[in-house]
Amino acid sequence: MNPIIWATLISSLATSTIITMTSNHWLLAWLGLELNTLSILPLIMKPHHPRATEATTKYFLIQATAAAIILFATTTNAWHTGQWTITHTTPTTATLITIAIMLKLGLAPTHLWYPGVLQGSTLYTALIISTWQKIAPLTLLYLTHNHLNHTILLLIGLLSAAVGGMAGLNQTQTRKIMAFSSIAHMGWLITAMTMTPSLATLMMIIYLIMTTTMFTLLAST
Repeated sequence: MNPIIWATLISSLATSTIITMTSNHWLLAWLGLELNTLSILPLIMKPHHPRATEATTKYFLIQATAAAIILFATTTNAWHTGQWTITHTTPTTATLITIAIMLKLGLAPTHLWYPGVLQGSTLYTALIISTWQKIAPLTLLYLTHNHLNHTILLLIGLLSAAVGGMAGLNQTQTRKIMAFSSIAHMGWLITAMTMTPSLATLMMIIYLIMTTTMFTLLAST
């Protein structure tokens, strides 16, 4: 890939996450998520292989669906509350946003796309999808934490931990094992978030370090 194009994609990937993390306006947050999706698509598609094309299509459809749900939820929220501030969220909006973020993060029961996408990507792209791409959706969960339904979060978290653990045992392909490992870790992270957000932050940092190390080792061998 042309170094200029590569640099543009990586910088827009970084910028989009920062936009979502620093925004206090729902439309800006949504814009960041969309830019994030569009930046990673050419990176997944780079190896000219049918599996990479399939992974890109799956990723695009899932992320576009989740973004559409977020846009719908936030527009409804603005209609009810009269403002676009992230911290002012109605319970219905919070539930819809939780579902959309679960879809974006690949948590159970909306996890089936995730192993397929990782299997069709290169190891370094899979690393980006497993680490950097999870920061923006998780930030939205942190920002709306007080309005979220903790019972739903806890159920999703425990289900993801169980599904990730059980399904990972049945795999022979490295990237699929890593995908199910990621689903299980995200499950524990969401469970931690229902109790103490600071604990979830610590969990996230440990997860990022462990996953980066693992993928780097796999890529080098």
